Amino acid sequence: MKRIILVSNRLPVTVTRGRAGIKYKNSGGGLATGLSSFYKNNNCLWIGWPGIITDDKNEKSNIKKFLFEEYRSIPIFLSESDISNYYSGFSNNTLWPLFHYFPQYVIYNQKFWDYYKLVNKKFARIILKNIEENDSIWIHDYHLMLLPNFIREKLPNIKIGFFLHIPFPSFEIFRLLPWRRELLEGLLGSDLIGFHTYDYVRHFLSSVLRILGYESSFTQINYKNRDIKADAFPMGIDYKKFNKTSHLKLVYKEKQSIKKEAKGRKIIISVDRLDYTKGIIKRLEAFELFLEIYPEYKEKVTVIMVEVPSRVKVKTYANLKVRVDQLVGKINGKYGTLGWVPIWYLYKAISFSKLVALYSAADIAIVTPIRDGMNLIAKEFVAAKNGENGVLILSETAGAANELGDALIVNPNNKYEVCDAIKKALTMSKKEQKERLSKMQYILKNLTIKKWANLFIEKLNSIEEKRIVNLLTSEEKENLVSDFHESKRRLLLLDYDGTLVPFSKDPQKAKPDKKLLSLIKSILRDERNKVVLVSGRDRKTLDKWFKGVEVGLIAEHGVWIKMDGDWKLITRLTNKWKKRITPLINFQVIRTPGSFLEEKEYSLVWHFRNVDSELAAVRKNELMDIVRDLASDLDLGIFEGNKIIEIKNKNINKGKTASFIISRNNWDFILAIGDDKTDEDLFEVVSQNGYSIKVGTEDTKARFRVSSYLNVRELLEEFL
Repeated sequence: MKRIILVSNRLPVTVTRGRAGIKYKNSGGGLATGLSSFYKNNNCLWIGWPGIITDDKNEKSNIKKFLFEEYRSIPIFLSESDISNYYSGFSNNTLWPLFHYFPQYVIYNQKFWDYYKLVNKKFARIILKNIEENDSIWIHDYHLMLLPNFIREKLPNIKIGFFLHIPFPSFEIFRLLPWRRELLEGLLGSDLIGFHTYDYVRHFLSSVLRILGYESSFTQINYKNRDIKADAFPMGIDYKKFNKTSHLKLVYKEKQSIKKEAKGRKIIISVDRLDYTKGIIKRLEAFELFLEIYPEYKEKVTVIMVEVPSRVKVKTYANLKVRVDQLVGKINGKYGTLGWVPIWYLYKAISFSKLVALYSAADIAIVTPIRDGMNLIAKEFVAAKNGENGVLILSETAGAANELGDALIVNPNNKYEVCDAIKKALTMSKKEQKERLSKMQYILKNLTIKKWANLFIEKLNSIEEKRIVNLLTSEEKENLVSDFHESKRRLLLLDYDGTLVPFSKDPQKAKPDKKLLSLIKSILRDERNKVVLVSGRDRKTLDKWFKGVEVGLIAEHGVWIKMDGDWKLITRLTNKWKKRITPLINFQVIRTPGSFLEEKEYSLVWHFRNVDSELAAVRKNELMDIVRDLASDLDLGIFEGNKIIEIKNKNINKGKTASFIISRNNWDFILAIGDDKTDEDLFEVVSQNGYSIKVGTEDTKARFRVSSYLNVRELLEEFL
């Protein structure tokens, strides 16, 4: 298996400094734990922060050496400022609350953002230093959303996967970020972007569409001539580890101890990291309501609540701790008796064996986050039930709810619904408990953490294979250039926007640069060469841009042709039909803010590049329906281009114009290059007698592909 470089904020090993010197221990985070088996069993290199801050060169050197030799890991050393601004700041005080739908907690701070960019670039530099040929890169989580594009800019052909372990919010939430475009562009440096659920995929695609204007087809985005796939990969757990551990002697002994302490009462567990996204306050309020509505359960149930300390120095988390302490105290004080404390509250991390024992001993687990990317606690509880019964109460807003449908699914904000679920769980028959658990365990057995990782990597590899189909290889390029030099009558039919220059809606930015003009002039110095620009631009613009350049010009996608100094129509046309069509398009312009009508001599073009993309899709279909029958009666064609709808004589297209030019001479070398849908007619004609090249990865009739306009210029330089 080829090497995979795993990249995350933290390494799977944490480095600490104690009295005895440097110590190394396995990291306890969910990501590190989840990926550890995949990492150990495959050819991987892990890059991330080791958890220690040091400026000592010798200490850094020793840590690097040890981590590489013992853990196949490369540390990225971060400063206190990095941690404060990039990690605690932007990652956890901007992205975390916003992505979990807590905009009231979001801090918008330019300094945080500057450090976030700085650290992402620092990660990129270390990766680039350690990358080897044929490596793939798998980047993890919200701390590194800019990283894929930073790498892509330096290594355009590298395979990059990205997985987001938290929710991706809806467009209305995500748009609140001042740096929304940059984050999306950062992610789109990837080949494959993974999420836990399809809801998150849908939210991401909606943001890409409405913020960047790029549409998707079957969750695939064509961005800068690359196909990028977004897909759902629900993260699993090591099922066997939890299921088998529950029967170990140590765990069994701990389980019996818990049951003995509970004195025969039903045990309800609540296990979380102390975080406002976990719905802890709402959960406690629901349990308080349960005791109020169902007093017969007093002294018959015990809640064991484990809250693992988290971000204790952050004010929001400190305030949450105070509120939890107060509410637990209130409930215990109000309902507790001398022999019964309703809530056992543990504010600490517990060992793995004690956690599994707790899962095994519990009759009910309440997992009710307000918002959660996946929530593996729910899956672990189900997996740990080896012969025991139990009921899972699960929030509908946790990613795990999509898979664990046989849990009691609740709205975490509805304390009455959670209260009723507790009652239902306590009265559920053993037969029903067993049936529900069995169905959920079947799912977890068949989508483990190992399968999750393998599925992602397999998908990443398949996307790369698809992306390079028909790509012009160095050997094919060499043959093409050789054919060019051996021929005597050469015709180059070149689209302009997106083919010779990057596409831009701004005419000033779309103008040909000096380097391009020089390149075309150099090719034309050889009298055996004929260059024809086949453009959708109007003839006045083309005349202005290419004044003094002896190049053939085709304007308005084939309406006008200029080969010998004068513009000509290749067929007789009328524009009287415009009087009937123009009002229909103007009506759409009025109804569609940001769109406009461009009126050419023999065509009408409705532009919608500046329109909200979802609205544009609706209005585009409406317009085509409105004018389709009328266009047929008037012998007109409706042509869809790059964010445009063009209406003109149906017999006019680039292919017909190309046929006219080809027929004028006995060419022994023909090359057509284009990037748009309107170029497909051109490819269909030329592919019979010459070379055709598509710029980009969309479906095409062309024989070959290249990635961008830069590749086109490189090819043309080979002709000199």
